[in-house]
Amino acid sequence: MHEVSLASGILKIVEAAEQREHFARVTLLRLEAGTLCGVEVRALRFALEVMAQDTCLQHACIEIETPAGQAWCLQCKTTVTMLAHGDACEHCGNYQLKATSGSELRVLDMMVEDN
Repeated sequence: MHEVSLASGILKIVEAAEQREHFARVTLLRLEAGTLCGVEVRALRFALEVMAQDTCLQHACIEIETPAGQAWCLQCKTTVTMLAHGDACEHCGNYQLKATSGSELRVLDMMVEDN
């Protein structure tokens, strides 16, 4: 379950921002986990909620957006939606797709309360 290590990394990003910006707590944390990034969103949310205890992230609302991936079809030379690795091109049925987006996992933004 690599979501635990990912949650740990996200918590480190939040805590580094807390040290740098001197805020009291996070009220909203918005993340993006593309459908191709290989993250189980429910497991990531659970890991974050457990690890957030006694940190500035405790009681924060955690929103995780899951945008669909995009890929370039090498056969028909078009950009297509890709929901999972191994999908076929929705236009020509070819499986030679090169993912161009949707594999990102990132902190989008957070709302905080001042001290």
